[in-house]
Amino acid sequence: MLAKIVDYYFSPVSPWTYLGHERFAAMAKKYGVSVLVKPVDYGRIFPISGGLPLKQRAAQRQAYRMVELRRWQKFIGIPMKLEPKFFPAPTEAAAVLICAAARGLGSDAAMKLVFAFLRGCWSEERNLGDDQELDRMTREQGFDPIALRTDQAARGEYDKFTQEAIDRGVFGAPSYVYQNEIFWGQDRLDFLDRAIGES
Repeated sequence: MLAKIVDYYFSPVSPWTYLGHERFAAMAKKYGVSVLVKPVDYGRIFPISGGLPLKQRAAQRQAYRMVELRRWQKFIGIPMKLEPKFFPAPTEAAAVLICAAARGLGSDAAMKLVFAFLRGCWSEERNLGDDQELDRMTREQGFDPIALRTDQAARGEYDKFTQEAIDRGVFGAPSYVYQNEIFWGQDRLDFLDRAIGES
């Protein structure tokens, strides 16, 4: 039997990644899926894929985004500030810590850290652009931030994952790639569930 693997492309400050993360993690566990945790730089992806940073989008799109966030937050029942204090925030430092956790501690540890950062931004209003805050959140999950920061290859992983996402046609967060098929958005998790279950 072939191993079931999902490449998980996301941003540590994406609200849609936050809304889908726990459901995706539960799905992976249900099917025994191996998750390859791959934070990427959408600041590099958007310009070549037609995407725009939030503040550059048309007013109608920004307004409808808030409608959808409210709908999904209520539907899922997850604690969420729709306009958190520290959003948008720089993502590189958080992403590199996640890459280091995946490299040194494994996928489960990386997934745990991903959710801590997402929850920190979208529920607890913590600043992912502040290195000291990132260190505190990392320690709260039982990991040593200093040890993770000494992984010199983690920054290269972040760059590699971003280029890989570009090459594979990824353009939004979160994106789950299973058997070379992209499932974009937490609202496509039902389709991903079917694809994994039927394979």
